[in-house]
Amino acid sequence: MPDTMAVDYTTSIPNNVGLSEDRRVLKALEKWHPGYLDWWKEMGPEGFQDALVYLRTAVGVETGGWAKFDYVKMPEYRWGILLAPKDEERLIGFGQHKGVPAWQEVPGEYRAMLRRLCVIQGDTEPASVEQQRYLGATAPSLYDMRNLFQVNVEEARHLWAMVYLLQKYFGKDGREEADGLLRRRSGDIDQPRMLGAFNETTPDWLSFFMFAYFTDRDGKMQLESLAQSGFDPLARTTRFMLTEEAHHMFVGDSGINRVIKRTCEAMNVAGITDPFDSNAVRSLGVVDLPTLQKKANLHYSLSLDLFGSEISTNAANAYTNGLKGRYREDRIDDDHRLLNDTYPVLKLIDGEVRTTLEPALTALNMRLRDDYTRETASGVNRWNKQIAKAGISYELKLPEVTFNRKIGVFSSIETTPEGEILSQENFEARKDEWLPSADDGVFVASLMHAELRPGHYAGWIAPPKMGIDNQSGDFEFVRIQ
Repeated sequence: MPDTMAVDYTTSIPNNVGLSEDRRVLKALEKWHPGYLDWWKEMGPEGFQDALVYLRTAVGVETGGWAKFDYVKMPEYRWGILLAPKDEERLIGFGQHKGVPAWQEVPGEYRAMLRRLCVIQGDTEPASVEQQRYLGATAPSLYDMRNLFQVNVEEARHLWAMVYLLQKYFGKDGREEADGLLRRRSGDIDQPRMLGAFNETTPDWLSFFMFAYFTDRDGKMQLESLAQSGFDPLARTTRFMLTEEAHHMFVGDSGINRVIKRTCEAMNVAGITDPFDSNAVRSLGVVDLPTLQKKANLHYSLSLDLFGSEISTNAANAYTNGLKGRYREDRIDDDHRLLNDTYPVLKLIDGEVRTTLEPALTALNMRLRDDYTRETASGVNRWNKQIAKAGISYELKLPEVTFNRKIGVFSSIETTPEGEILSQENFEARKDEWLPSADDGVFVASLMHAELRPGHYAGWIAPPKMGIDNQSGDFEFVRIQ
């Protein structure tokens, strides 16, 4: 069966969905393809379209041996349509349709809602490529440059994943939405991307690592929820997307850890014991820990906004209708209907942040956000172990969920990272204590100089423990023309 075979690379569009037998969809995708390539050449990595990059390409969707590595020019990368293997016995696992065979076609009554889910997910994928398009020019190593480009081509493949669903299952409306995904641009005044965090700039590599850790992790949570969907093609698509997404979060997590390691090494060599002496630390050509904290504060708070309002009837409807589940729904021990269940929700009541019990169905965004926070905190703990191992007295922390919020119940107030409510005036006067300032940006930018010699790394970041695909430390991960 096509769904479980290795990916067919004999066609113009690699796939494991039997495209050669679906002439209507194949024709629609072939018509969309040139516009996609135009978008990639315009908005993909600036200045490196002709570089040979040591990239992995999926050759199957099974657990082991699913990818091969080789040099390829990014415009020639074989973006494909890949779905996880089909489970013929799969049943919907939650909501009012629990126990019903998973849908292979779009239920008419849920058509608009499913299309919206695909469009929002699809819109985030090219947005991150656009946000990161200039970073290659300041890469701290060829290893890091290659990792950036791997993330970029896979985010673009995830765009293909959503476009396939739109083209195959949503007719004329789907084709128009697919075209719209190429028209919007990150940060564009007239046609911005749909979610706020994807219209922010990614000005430097520290921001990139933070984005990959915090914002891509939100993406993981959303994909895990969609992987539970009663609409089986969406569930299968997102299950395989998660396989690729794991590397993106690794890039962020390990990148930040390497920055911390280098900073601590430099401090110890110089005999600097006070991590708050930022000028002294910065004079060593490394990133001071308080600046890392500010960057984390920013990217964590921006990522929290991606979960939407704490109380949401849209989330409740998506769950009840079997379209989007909870994070790892199949591992939760309850009735998977939630008709009478409650969930603790933080709310602003009489000027105070309090916990109230709300119907679990309408609090699904809050629950997903809590899952995200718990998982995110584990990475912060790893970074702190690195700092402690170096003998430096400093601890990175996640700010309270009330801090720097633009979406949800806390968007109407300002607080410190510890959750103390402030006036707008007081927050504006002090925000440079907690969020990256213009001066911080200038300093970080001053470190951003490309290191293009194989096996060499910029002075502000430590080498990785091992190379990609078990390659040696001096491997030429990108061959620049």
